[in-house]
Amino acid sequence: MAYVISDDCIACGTCIDECPVGAISEGDIYSINPDMCTDCGTCADVCPSEAIHPAE
Repeated sequence: MAYVISDDCIACGTCIDECPVGAISEGDIYSINPDMCTDCGTCADVCPSEAIHPAE
């Protein structure tokens, strides 16, 4: 199951450097490519706005 980024994203960029596979894309609200996400959770661990969580 991939992680997703919610509307709580503040687009700070902290998560991008943490993703080992480059699955996160920049934007007003960042997004995670579910086909690339390995479900490691490192992005969620560093997100200051707690906007990243496992997809349901």
